[in-house]
Amino acid sequence: MLVLLLAVFSASAQNLTQGDLDQIRSGFKKDVYTKAMQNALSSTEITQLAWNRENAGTTDHLFTYRVDVSGITDQKKSGRCWMFSSLNLFRPMVMKQFNLAEFEFSENYLYFYDLLEKSNLFLTNAVSSAGLPIDDQKVKWYMRSPVDDGGQWINFVNLAKKYGMVPKEAMGETNSSENTNWMVKLINTKLREDALELRRMVAAKADHKKLGVRKMEMLSEIYRMLALNLGEPPTEFKWRYKTKDKTIAEAQSYTPKSFMAAVFGNTNLDDYVMLMNDPSRPFWKHYEVENYRNTQEGENWHYVNLPNEVIKEFCVASIKNNEALYASCDVGKQLRRDVGILDVDNFDFESVYGVKFGMDKAQRIQTGESGSSHGMALIAVDVDNQQKPVKWQFENSWGPAAGEKGYLTFTDAWFDEYMFRFVVHKKYLSEKVLEIYAQKPEMLPPWDPMF
Repeated sequence: MLVLLLAVFSASAQNLTQGDLDQIRSGFKKDVYTKAMQNALSSTEITQLAWNRENAGTTDHLFTYRVDVSGITDQKKSGRCWMFSSLNLFRPMVMKQFNLAEFEFSENYLYFYDLLEKSNLFLTNAVSSAGLPIDDQKVKWYMRSPVDDGGQWINFVNLAKKYGMVPKEAMGETNSSENTNWMVKLINTKLREDALELRRMVAAKADHKKLGVRKMEMLSEIYRMLALNLGEPPTEFKWRYKTKDKTIAEAQSYTPKSFMAAVFGNTNLDDYVMLMNDPSRPFWKHYEVENYRNTQEGENWHYVNLPNEVIKEFCVASIKNNEALYASCDVGKQLRRDVGILDVDNFDFESVYGVKFGMDKAQRIQTGESGSSHGMALIAVDVDNQQKPVKWQFENSWGPAAGEKGYLTFTDAWFDEYMFRFVVHKKYLSEKVLEIYAQKPEMLPPWDPMF
């Protein structure tokens, strides 16, 4: 029956005729409102026209529970939000331990190794997939973006466990770390060229040793490009600091791993669990994304998919205990950047155009209309008399001038529609979730719309 219906549709499908165009035009009635809106839209930014003024003043920036945070970071023109968000979770720990008024980890340090490791993984994938046609879906996926700024929590964990961390003073930002476009573009050009060479070597029956030697030569060139743009990462350094009471501590020598051990203490990154709210697939299941990692030996992205009402309980518990969470969302949806508020009713596009927008969250995911676009630290929640969440707050990494002094406040209704990923310490999770997390995950392809 389906084949028959498709055949009928194919037979009836046709190009737009003059009659079709006449019919469509006749439906566009130029009444007074339509003329006025046409004039307005042709000369004014749509968000200015669609701003729902009934929403003004309905959401404040006050919270029942808020993590003790201080200072706003700035990723500038880069896609490193996941790295800033991950590191920002632990800044309060360092500031408390050393009695500091401010502190920031070096994002540039981990960024260097993120791109180097992604380059190694890409070249390894180029060899392992060399027997597939160049237009195979997997090969096309690899070639589409050999490396990029993007990532999520597990990428941070893979890097931190392997390379440690350093304070920003040990490896500061550069123009290229804050404006990554050209550097990443040129590295990708080189990597695609290298992949083609490796594919030719495999086709010519080159042995593993020869392939390995050539791959190391290629990675040496990538290292050179990174070092010229970002500087070389320190293998050891000295660090001293000024406390809140103006005392200057004596300089101490560290390696990146010894510094991480000093500031982390008993904190174990393996104790954190990623949760997801993706209504386009079944809840209460453990999923893994194939080949979605940044180091060859590291973990792939994996998570437990849960309903929002369950996730919120864990988030509230963490915030109440003064522990921020890594979280990600579709930040561009319904964002009033000037006042730092996200709400589902911020903009009334339906009234402007006179058309309905009716997709739900699952449909938006399946069609690519919505997905996680930005990671931030979840630091606050406001609750009602029944302890039900009313609104939440992010610590952002767009600098202190963006939003409400660098923070973004969002309503609980917006949470339901546009929040996706969360990283929660296992001590706040239920036994049921931990049991699911311990199960073998279902493998998902990296080109799924959610990722």
